[in-house]
Amino acid sequence: MNEKPILGITMGDPSGIGPEISVKALGQTKIYDLCHPVIIGDARVMEKAAREAIKRQDIVIHPVSSVKECLFKCGTIDVYDLHNVEVEKLKIGKVDAMSGEAAFTSVKKVIELALAGEIDATITNPLNKEALNLAGHHYSGHTEIYADLTATKDYSMMLADEALRVVHVSTHVSLREACDRVKKDRVLKVIELAHNTCKGLGIGDPKIAVAGLNPHAGENGMFGTEEIEEIRPAIEAAKAKGINAEGPIPPDTVFPKAHGGMYDIVVAMYHDQGHIPLKVLGFQYDKAAGKWQAVNGVNITLGLPIIRSSVDHGTAFDRAWQGSANESSLVNAIEYGVRLAVNRRK
Repeated sequence: MNEKPILGITMGDPSGIGPEISVKALGQTKIYDLCHPVIIGDARVMEKAAREAIKRQDIVIHPVSSVKECLFKCGTIDVYDLHNVEVEKLKIGKVDAMSGEAAFTSVKKVIELALAGEIDATITNPLNKEALNLAGHHYSGHTEIYADLTATKDYSMMLADEALRVVHVSTHVSLREACDRVKKDRVLKVIELAHNTCKGLGIGDPKIAVAGLNPHAGENGMFGTEEIEEIRPAIEAAKAKGINAEGPIPPDTVFPKAHGGMYDIVVAMYHDQGHIPLKVLGFQYDKAAGKWQAVNGVNITLGLPIIRSSVDHGTAFDRAWQGSANESSLVNAIEYGVRLAVNRRK
């Protein structure tokens, strides 16, 4: 019970910032105080990132072919070496099928390791959806890969930045389709996933806010009837199961309330409804400096048989391999992964 959890961290798309933020994050002592991390990807890519992007000559890249070979020692980065990149052909900062394939095989392997019980949680670096599809893997993102490879039917995406958490009824679909997906059964399932995840984080009696779909949560049917016909019945069904859910609450007020501590998690009805408030808080751009000062936030997939926590940003091809990418979201994802893994053991 006192053993640190083992975290498998995917390299991400090697043409993007995943390798360099991995080196930055695993160069911090506090990460090794929390867990035993191992990168899943290509050892030569990680070596190149450490030497050329981060300019860290002191960090040792330690290739392994099994988790049992890992040293888990700060200053040495263990890499479960898949030999999945021809480094000489790596196209930095560009959409490329080879990089898309490498990102996919890294994700596939980390899922296999978690399902086999060799690691306690999985952490994912960003991949590029276009590169993924060029490689012949037709998924819209990590969430769908995990659902497919773990045979999970009911799942959802949760975003978190410190105490603000948002879980989504739908994500990567058009806004028109998202509205059509607001159905009682789906809303109820997401409320249940939100409740169970908060419990998994150690929150004893989670208070769940459920956002409306329409302006003013429909204003009693004046601006739409989804709240009356689908969302409110889902909330009542959740309450009948002993879940502390409240709503539907107008979308423009639910997030300030949650940010102020009134709720432990918000159920959002579609992608941007949940993503925008989280990124307003977590992403801080400094115009004078011409760069992001903070890129915080974590993406967690709910409903899986394994733990998956991720950065909440993309591959940032325009800044890849320049050594300036911010690793804070990856550090946040690792911390959330540790918290979930430790609580799952209890």
